Amino acid sequence: MAGRKRKSTKRSAASSRQPEPTLFLDRSLGRYVVAERLRAAGARVEIHDDHFPQDAPDEEWLAAVGRKGWAVLTKDAHIRYRHNELSAAVGNGVRLFVLGKGQLTGEEIAGAFVTALPAIRTLLGKEQGTFIVRVSAQGRLTKPLFPGAPRESESNH
Repeated sequence: MAGRKRKSTKRSAASSRQPEPTLFLDRSLGRYVVAERLRAAGARVEIHDDHFPQDAPDEEWLAAVGRKGWAVLTKDAHIRYRHNELSAAVGNGVRLFVLGKGQLTGEEIAGAFVTALPAIRTLLGKEQGTFIVRVSAQGRLTKPLFPGAPRESESNH
């Protein structure tokens, strides 16, 4: 039995890697351009209208998405000011990435989120619980919009 090889107990890089997070696109981001660009960059993407009616209240889909553990991409920065929506997000551990500038084309929005994707993945791998972080038009994670969010220096990669 001297020739028998022992199995290594060291985990491979592939097995220790975090699973790809699911990114849920709020209806404000449309169905095609942003989703297609993110998928081309290797992201797992779910679209609002594939799971909910267009007129579904935000607190309804926020709660459902949070229970699934999906992160939300949106350009609706006012979620943090609406009591029912913020309560649904906090109560269900929703992690939100809010595009900081609302008047961008679909391609510009897609470019910002694709550029931010590595930092989004890193933050999702490190942080649990609810947070709301702004994504700049240049694709950088910037100031937290919710008190539970990581500080800028922790999320800006």
